[in-house]
Amino acid sequence: MARFAAFLRGINVGGHSARKAQLIRAFEECGFDNVSTFRASGNVLFEASRSPKPDAAKIEAALESELGYEAPVFLRSATQLAGVAATDPFSAKQVKASKGKLQIAFLPAKPAKAKAVEALGLALESDPLAIEATELYWLPSAGTQETELDLRTLEKLLGPWTMRTKGTVEQIAAKLS
Repeated sequence: MARFAAFLRGINVGGHSARKAQLIRAFEECGFDNVSTFRASGNVLFEASRSPKPDAAKIEAALESELGYEAPVFLRSATQLAGVAATDPFSAKQVKASKGKLQIAFLPAKPAKAKAVEALGLALESDPLAIEATELYWLPSAGTQETELDLRTLEKLLGPWTMRTKGTVEQIAAKLS
């Protein structure tokens, strides 16, 4: 069986609550096995025995039916997630100098080259950015709420995303391996 992680956007924020049991039920109704959540309820791990790859739109429909609101889904296979967790786009010196935690934004698709170049042009010396495949890596100089980086414009360029710390991604990748 293939293992996957689904990163959900907008769960348990802005008045949109979700219980673990609701998320598990929605994924099981899609035919997935060994469904569990990790830490915050916006991280769902599961196995899929069917081909082709799980369909994010089908999962989003099941979640909306279960929760009563839209919850965008960003799927990554165990192999993809291992690659994301292993990517170190910033030097050890940059990471050590930062007071923030390395962030990974899961994008809906690999951005077009022109959009990626424009997005990377928004990086600040204190808040560097990198794009690898379908992920945006951001090393904030401090907390994510304290940045001068224009996150709204970045998201407009790259599409909607959901973000996790690299530490969380590494832990999820380890659980899936």
